[in-house]
Order: sequence, then C-alpha cells, then structure tokens
Amino acid sequence: MPRVRIGAARKQRHKRLLKRAKGFVGGRSKLYKTAHETLLRAGANRFSGRKEKKRDYRALWITRLNAAATSRGLRYSQLIAGLAKASITLNRKSLSEIAICDPAAFDNIVAKAKQGLGIS
Repeated sequence: MPRVRIGAARKQRHKRLLKRAKGFVGGRSKLYKTAHETLLRAGANRFSGRKEKKRDYRALWITRLNAAATSRGLRYSQLIAGLAKASITLNRKSLSEIAICDPAAFDNIVAKAKQGLGIS
C-alpha cells in the first residue's frame, strides 16, 4: 500500500480555517490551533446568539405594546387577555408595528380588547 502524503490537503484545510478566522485579534487569526479553538467558541456563541435574538425581539415588542396599551388605559396583560376573549389572533410583532405606524387602528384594536374584557 502506498504511503499517503497529506501535505497539500492539510495546507488547504488550514488555509480555509484561517480564512474564517480573518479579523480576529493576534494569534487568533494567525495560528492554526488558536484560531481553531476560537472558531469553535465563536460557533457556539453564534448558535446561542440566534436563540437570544428571538427572546430580545419578543421582549422589545412586549415593552412597546405595554407602553401603547398603558397610554390607552389598559395594561399589557389586560390587552392580551382581551384580544384572546375577543378572538383576535394578532402576534406581538404585528401588534407593536400597528401601535407604532397606525395609532388609529391600534385604538380600534384596544376598543375590541376592552369589549372582550367587559371594560367600557
């Protein structure tokens, strides 16, 4: 069986990894082992960051909705409960966009939620 020489393939693999580590500080972008460790950690952070982003946006929408609902005489929890009872199925993202871009339409939605709760 012939001897396998891995030199070219290894160099190509190292170059590919170092290219991904471009922009990192110091040895993290120059040294293979350090770059590899950094990229593993960066990949883990990237994964968890994608999950955190969803949480952050939901929290932002809820904060916006709470502010918009409070200025119209409802709390956020009352608004959501009223919408559920009035069988209005709008998600928090679209509700917060309506609250920002179209306050008149949001007033109508809040009125429907108040009707659902039995508040006048």
